[in-house]
Formats: sequence, structure tokens, C-alpha cells
Amino acid sequence: MGRISPCDLNAETSVLSLMILNREALDTASGLLKAEDFYKATHGEIFKSIISLSMKEEVIDYITLATELREQGKLDMVGGIEYLIDLSNDILGLSNIEAYCKIVKDKAVLRNLIRISDEIMEKSYSGKAVEEVIEYAETSVYALSQDKVHSDLEHMSTIVSDTMTQIEQISLNDGGLTGVTTGLSDLDRNLSGFQKSDLVLLAARPSMGKTALALNMALSAALEKKSVAIFSLEMSKAQLTQRLLASISMLNLGDIISGKIEDWARLGQAMNILANTDMYVDDTSGISLTELRSKCRRLSAKKGLDIVFIDYLQLMTADAGENRQQEISAISRGLKGMAKDLNCPVVALSQLSRAPELRADHRPIMSDLRESGAIEQDADVVMLLYRDDYYNENSEKPDTAELIIAKHRNGPTGTVELFFNKQYTKFSDLVSDRDEAIYGM
Repeated sequence: MGRISPCDLNAETSVLSLMILNREALDTASGLLKAEDFYKATHGEIFKSIISLSMKEEVIDYITLATELREQGKLDMVGGIEYLIDLSNDILGLSNIEAYCKIVKDKAVLRNLIRISDEIMEKSYSGKAVEEVIEYAETSVYALSQDKVHSDLEHMSTIVSDTMTQIEQISLNDGGLTGVTTGLSDLDRNLSGFQKSDLVLLAARPSMGKTALALNMALSAALEKKSVAIFSLEMSKAQLTQRLLASISMLNLGDIISGKIEDWARLGQAMNILANTDMYVDDTSGISLTELRSKCRRLSAKKGLDIVFIDYLQLMTADAGENRQQEISAISRGLKGMAKDLNCPVVALSQLSRAPELRADHRPIMSDLRESGAIEQDADVVMLLYRDDYYNENSEKPDTAELIIAKHRNGPTGTVELFFNKQYTKFSDLVSDRDEAIYGM
């Protein structure tokens, strides 16, 4: 014997009745429910018609509702005017509207869980790859859980109180970092660290050192006991680790890659330092936004997650988009959404177009971003990396990089100068000692 799908028709009729009788109840229900949440299709149609009348600012009673449904050819389907009269005569307590809405929503979620379970079972029997089935399951359940989360309007008095508490905490910290450290003093002073829910874009032309800079930042965060996720779409885990070891140990990267190590003790120390961090690396080529988001959610739930680095954005794939520009737009929008959902900064690396090569001044500007429109809009911070000695052998600033903060949604823009040690693929503050290792070695 088949089982009955989860539903509560009494709760559904109670919600509709209150929506017809009371504007406050209508406003509450319209913010908590969708037509699809009703088990009985006719109830969903009545719900949509009530919302339609409300949007047109018309009086809502069984007569106007019947007229609206008749114009849509759905009056007979919902049970005629008699059913609407029964609904409007069903007097209930207004204070119960949220409770009734919760019952309707919870039953809808349970039905959707059953539907998703059936789809997962079907995919499992169809011979699809295990990874694809797991990704579908995680994404579907997560989307369902997010559908239940509602952010309500909050009175300014509460917001001011919470904000003052945050300001007081910052003040007690002597104006120190409020976010995750970048490992670079001047940049930290400008940004106050990478902030929660921010999408940060680090962009440059090839060979400028954007991967090296991102790894320096990731390592600095990890050494401050932060949980760091790195998605390396271009470089393997081994290559990435070699770079990190060179940066920590101050041993020549070429020597590490070729195995020509003279100071094994120093390398061993660097390995111990790196192994004791909470850094997680994924080197899936062409990872999709859905898969990346799923992996971040899992890590956040199991271990916690303080910051995400992605190298680099243009190598990702999206699940939708008729052309590459639309695909990049979907990716940047999705990464911003992920930063907000996980409440942690997401640092995405990006390639620049060839435009800087064609100008006398090769310094990049925001319009040089590939598929730049959506990326510029979604990013909270845009940083453009430039090294003059890459273009000019006789540069007046050898081994110096300019990190141009072209956009800073919540603070100042400007340029931060950094020292770049090519031998160790390491960035540091321009005024710091250029020869000594850091990271506790």
C-alpha cells in the first residue's frame, strides 16, 4: 500500500483563510511561502490569486478572488465560489499565522526531500558516476535547506546595538585586523584583513606572480591558525607544495624541484611547519562552481573554514550560460553568494586581457579584466598586480611589485608596494629585511 505524502490540508486552508481576511496575515504568509509549498494544487492557485490581487492593491474577499480566478479560467478547478466562501468564513486567530505557515513549509520540505531521494535513487541505478550523484545530492539538499532560511527586516535600534558591539571589539583591539590577515602589513592596514563574506579579486597578466602572492597570503592565514582551502585549477598539489616549501624555507625553488637540496634540515623544518597548518588543497582541473561550493560546504561543516583561494576564475566551469561571458558572470555571482553563505572571504585569481601590453603604461586598470562587467560588480575588493621590471630591464624599481587596489567597497583604494623575491617566489613588505626567512624558521 502506498504511503501518503506529508501534508496538512487544515494548515493550508487556515493560511489561505487568514490571508483573505487580514492584510497583516497576507504579508506574513507571502514572505514565508510560495505557491509550490501547498500540497493541494488548488490551494497553490488560490494563493497565487491572493498575491496577484494584493500586488494590484485591490480589496481581497471571496467575490474579488472569484473574479480573479474566473479571469484565469481556474475558478471551477479550485471548487468554485462556494469553496472560497467557506475559506473566508473560517475565522481563525491572526497570531497563529506563522505557526500555520511553518507547518505548510515543513511539509513541503519533507515532500521535496522524498522527491530528491527518488531522483538520487534513479541516478544511482542509471550508472552515473558516483561523484556526480553525490554532488547532485549535496547540492539539492543544500538548496532545500537555504530555501527555509529567511532574513527578516530588523529595527535599526537592534542593528545599531549589534554594530556598536562590533566597533567596541575593534577598538579594544587597538584598531587591529578585523578580518583574515594577508601577511602584508601595508595591505592589512588598507583592508584591515580579508573580511567575512567578501569576494576578493586578485588579477594580473601572466608571469606577474599572482599565484605566488595568493599562496603567500594563504600561508600567512594558515600560520595564524586559520582554516584555509585552496583550489588550484592550473597547478598540481605537488607543484603548489613545492612553492610553499620554497617560500617558507627560503631555499631556491629550482633546487627543490630538481632535488638539488643542500640544506635538508631547513627543508625538513619547512615541511613540519606546513604539515601542521590547516590548509586543504584541491587540484581538480576545470572544477565546476557547483562542485567547488559543495566541497567548501563540507569542509566548513566538518572542520570550519576561514578563507578560500581559487586559482583561477577563468578555468572554472559553470552549469549554465549560453556563452563564456554569461558563464563567467554566473561563476562570479556564485562565488559572491558562497562567500556570503559561508561567512568567509573568497579570494579568486583572475587573468587580465592583453590590453595592458598595448599601452605605453602597462599598469593594469579594472577594465582590463576579462569578461569584466559582472566580475567588477560582484567583487568587494579588486587588486591588480603589476611589476615594472617584467617589462623594463632597467626599471627604477627592480624586484618591486605594485598591488593596485582598484576597488574597495568598504574602504580606500590606492597602491601598496611589495618586495618580490623571484628565487623563492615570495612577496613581503617592501621595508622588511629581504634576506631573512620568516614563518618561525
